[in-house]
Amino acid sequence: MENYSETSAEFILLGLFHPSSLDLFLLTLIVPIFLMALDGYLCMVLLILLDTQLHTPMYFLLSQLSLMDLIYICTIVPKMASGLLFRNKFISFIGCGVQCFFFAMLTGSEGPILMSMGYDHYVAICFHLHYPIHMNRRVCVLMILQSQAMGSVNSCAHTFYALRIPYCRSRTIKHFFCHVSSMLTLAWVDTCVYEYTVFFSAILFLVFPFLGILHSYGWVLLIVYCMSSWEGR
Repeated sequence: MENYSETSAEFILLGLFHPSSLDLFLLTLIVPIFLMALDGYLCMVLLILLDTQLHTPMYFLLSQLSLMDLIYICTIVPKMASGLLFRNKFISFIGCGVQCFFFAMLTGSEGPILMSMGYDHYVAICFHLHYPIHMNRRVCVLMILQSQAMGSVNSCAHTFYALRIPYCRSRTIKHFFCHVSSMLTLAWVDTCVYEYTVFFSAILFLVFPFLGILHSYGWVLLIVYCMSSWEGR
């Protein structure tokens, strides 16, 4: 294979299915689902923003999660739909980098946000008298900023590496959007060492938040069970 690493080159997104005869059928499925999801996330964010009774830590975190999901689908689906409609499978090098950045940033930020929501429920049930102290607006903002900062730093590192390595002349990505893992299969250099960093970052941003969520809801279930036992006595 020939080395071809100019940043002006384009990638080819094969999509979900290779036969182009299914493109119109997929488009009629994807566009309505995308519009319904877009409407749902926008309504969720606006409702929480406009209704003062929903200005609580739980709904504030929920609005941020909805906003992240909104950005997520807006990053991927429009390009995918335009490719199905106009039969244009090409995506620019910079466009591919933008998709990689937002995909890695949002997936890296969602885990800590979900862990923060689990912690909010844990404090509300297990330490309800101290809830206004432990979960105020300042704490929620710090949680969100920390989650987004961690996701952004992780995404910048992975995206920068993916855009800097040389690629083969064949730039066909067997996916419907660009992400780092799909781009590594086209790399001209050995990426074994880098793949270990991807593995460890996945542990950091997926496994640790999952364990934190299990810990929070484990205590919630235990407290609820104990309360039921005390009421039964």
